[in-house]
Amino acid sequence: MSQDKCPVGVLISGRGSNMAALVEAAEAPGYPARIAVVIANKADAAGLDFARARGIPAIAVPHRDFADKAAFETAMTAELERHGVELVCLAGFMRLLSPVFIERWRDRLINIHPSLLPAYRGLHTHERALADGVRVAGCTVHFVVPEVDAGPIVAQAAVPVMPGDDADALSARVLAAEHRLYPHALALVASGAARVEGGAVVLTGVGAAPAPLIVPPIPS
Repeated sequence: MSQDKCPVGVLISGRGSNMAALVEAAEAPGYPARIAVVIANKADAAGLDFARARGIPAIAVPHRDFADKAAFETAMTAELERHGVELVCLAGFMRLLSPVFIERWRDRLINIHPSLLPAYRGLHTHERALADGVRVAGCTVHFVVPEVDAGPIVAQAAVPVMPGDDADALSARVLAAEHRLYPHALALVASGAARVEGGAVVLTGVGAAPAPLIVPPIPS
């Protein structure tokens, strides 16, 4: 650990826009985490270049170079351990992780998902939300468990669905919220303000909740 900042490893598969948001947040002196390493399962992942430009170790561990998932995950864990990582963030990492890897990082592995879980687990979240006619979408940061998108929830951001939205428009609005939510959630976990107890997240020292988001808004 450096200057009491929790060392974090970030796993990506592509451009890593959420990774970039975490890196930028972690550059603040008072932020409780530092990005110790960025690992991609694709050698051409654009996010690796971003990390390197910020002076962060950025390593490709291509999953296709390994005989099986176990060997691939062993290699990732070796890199995480080599860089002293204590907490792992998934940021657009497009590989399902095995129960063995998840157990190795139990209660120290978080992910961001583009819906208000437990609604719309899995893929095509925005299309499904629009098909159901919801007025509020959003994103969730949660601890990772073997069941997909089912782990204890750390934090959520609500995003209004606007008239005429298609999946692309809603996705862009939710992604902007993700870039704010993920650094906030990581700070909660890294500082110990959010921790898992009895299968749920317990929060300490957080502020009062804001006013409810009402969609469509009540006329003023």
